Amino acid sequence: DSAAGTLLQSALGLKEEDVEFLRHTGFLSDHHLDDDNGNNNNNNHNMGAGCWVPRRVDSMAILVVDALRFDFARDHLPLSVGSRLFPSEKKKKATDNNISSSGRGVSKLYRFVADPPTVTMQRLKGLTTGGLPTFADISGSFGGASIDEDSWVEQLKEVPWERRHHQRSTTIMTTTTGGGDGTKKKKPQLAFVGDDTWVDLFPTQFDDCHPFPSFNTRDLDTVDNGCLEHLPRLLDGLVGLKKHGEDEILSTNSQTSENSTSFELIVAHFLGVDHVGHTYGPNNPHMEGKLHQMDVMLSNTLDRIDDAPTDSCIAALVLGDHGMTEDGNHGGGTEEEVNAGLFVHFSPGCDTTDDDDDEAKADGVVKGDEIPGSARAFDSIHQIDLVPTISFLLGLPVPYANIGGLVPDLLPAPRGGSLSFGSSHSTPHAAVALALNAAQVWNYLHTYSQTSRDLPMDRMRELKDSLDGAAIVFRDAISHSRKMRKESEEGETNGISSEGGEDLYFDSSSYRQACGLFKLFLAESTDLGKRVWTQFNEGGMMIGIGILAVAWFVAVPLWKGNIRNDIVGTLFYRGWSPENDAHYSDGKNQGNNGSTKENINGYNDELGLPLSLQTTLWSFRRLEVMAAVLFMIFQCGVLTFSNSYIDHEQEIVMFFLSILCLLIFRRWYFAASDTQHAPTSAGNGAVCLPLIVALCSRMNDVLVTGHGLDPSLRLHTAHHPIVFLSSLILLTMLRMRWLSPSSNKLETSIDMVAAICLAASWWEKRTLDQSRNGFIAARFAMAAVFVGVAHSLYSL
Repeated sequence: DSAAGTLLQSALGLKEEDVEFLRHTGFLSDHHLDDDNGNNNNNNHNMGAGCWVPRRVDSMAILVVDALRFDFARDHLPLSVGSRLFPSEKKKKATDNNISSSGRGVSKLYRFVADPPTVTMQRLKGLTTGGLPTFADISGSFGGASIDEDSWVEQLKEVPWERRHHQRSTTIMTTTTGGGDGTKKKKPQLAFVGDDTWVDLFPTQFDDCHPFPSFNTRDLDTVDNGCLEHLPRLLDGLVGLKKHGEDEILSTNSQTSENSTSFELIVAHFLGVDHVGHTYGPNNPHMEGKLHQMDVMLSNTLDRIDDAPTDSCIAALVLGDHGMTEDGNHGGGTEEEVNAGLFVHFSPGCDTTDDDDDEAKADGVVKGDEIPGSARAFDSIHQIDLVPTISFLLGLPVPYANIGGLVPDLLPAPRGGSLSFGSSHSTPHAAVALALNAAQVWNYLHTYSQTSRDLPMDRMRELKDSLDGAAIVFRDAISHSRKMRKESEEGETNGISSEGGEDLYFDSSSYRQACGLFKLFLAESTDLGKRVWTQFNEGGMMIGIGILAVAWFVAVPLWKGNIRNDIVGTLFYRGWSPENDAHYSDGKNQGNNGSTKENINGYNDELGLPLSLQTTLWSFRRLEVMAAVLFMIFQCGVLTFSNSYIDHEQEIVMFFLSILCLLIFRRWYFAASDTQHAPTSAGNGAVCLPLIVALCSRMNDVLVTGHGLDPSLRLHTAHHPIVFLSSLILLTMLRMRWLSPSSNKLETSIDMVAAICLAASWWEKRTLDQSRNGFIAARFAMAAVFVGVAHSLYSL
């Protein structure tokens, strides 16, 4: 059985005759193939067919402008977006809401709502699979991992070309060895240029691939210049951009064949806007220049698409994967971060007329320009809603795990063919597409619920009831169409012309009602998915913390040396100071023969410490070094290789610093000196110093603004030279005064080198010279810290 028909029967309860009616009238195209070239005896499917529904576009160009916030697209792209959305007053009479028909195709701008986390890797996963990557999936940003789930990119690569019945594939005439002419169809390819994150996700799917590194956020132009270099050549090969006769190339050698490459899909990912945001912020003159560069590029690209012949349909999607905050960062869920822009443009040959427009106007629908004293209104769609829309536009099945809902406004009439019924009726076509989308989402959720208990059964029953209600209306609409068609064929509707009869077959009001119910089901399904997969279960988190605490106390007796009793012993045994701590950590408590100097009572004669206490403090020290190593790996090893900086990274650093300081304070407090070994003033100060640093690090979140990656660094009081340098000098003096007696010269030297390198890095970041970014000095500081951690490990 064909996939689409079987899906409609199993999920929506359609009868076999209903499915055959949809196939015969051209609403479904999941027919069987008669030969390898896709030639079928059924003339209703001889052109523009797809795997599930008729194909809508000949080819597509997806232009990703990283961090293209919605207001950037609306207000700062006058040549490309603005000229098509807001035409001259002479042409405004033809404008409907934010849809403009200016003789250059049809365009529409959307508020493109992303789901947190708003980082590039997760957003691209959502835009290609229709799923909901979450914070638990955040590790994908740290170096990348290929996508194993079903996606429309994988579908384009793996679905046989013949199933999509495209008539615009380049025909190559070659001369055979016998002198005759041989003809073969050349399958259009998939092309990519830009951010190498796409290659991390899809390492083998693109035929013509030109990735550029995305790591250095101070590099504003390398990726964009690479895109600008390759994009014109890729556009030249876009299927349908030339007249059909020009796509056929006569050749007698392989060289011309190679030069005739055509592309079904082009993806170009520009990074400059995102990098300018990270480096200078969204309100810097550098952003104006970068947006102007993008505007010129988009204008030229859209003009090329507008030049396509009227017998072809090409779609261009200009989108941002996320937005950015006022300091240029992203990763969280604030309004500035989740509201990206989506600009959709169709070439003049696309039939985007909507048979409901006049009725909507008659019903008094308020359009954007009619809102007094307000900017135009724009629709909002979720990013995952673009996944089924792209699939239907290209004639592909919807990815298996998609939970996004189709956007019917973005479906032009099917491409070509001799569809006997319904080819000019957008509402019935949208109803069939939404029915397939709803059936696919239910099939996934139902299958998932059979293997997992994450989905509440009561919510699944409510979804099933909602789907059944929409299916009943949809089946009744099809039954009515079948009945009217049968009566017409039997001559029972005398006096009705064929055109009028066709209008009668497909009652738009019934199909429109089905569309609304299917959209309601899809919205409820998406909401359920977000609540289950993207929301934190605070109750479960608290239970988990409690279990960890209980496990910690239960495991105490199993620790080496029975540390539980040792900790109690520290309340009664005294005789330690920070000076002595360095001695035992450096191994100075070893005798000449390598053994500990111990008296008969179990004390170390040199330090005056009970051996059990030494074991306890040694375990504490190991825990501190392990925590420091984990922190270094996370901060300097993991986050460094992220393709996008995560929101509130500076708070994470302060939190880890507090943990380390509290661990050190715990060890020093439990091993404080007693009356027999009177502590020095340095010892008392050192005991309190970790706690003071921990408290200051928490106060930092309240009192200090700005951080090392903040593009507006110069505007923050905490980073004024007087404040920052004096604070760094004070910290260095504290290190020299209180901790130098308890550490050797090598440890002191390492810390001083790290502080000097940090000061140099901060100074370079304040300069206006873009080439001086402080990276070298910061890496030297990082190397010094690593040496210090290695020395601590060696001392253990």
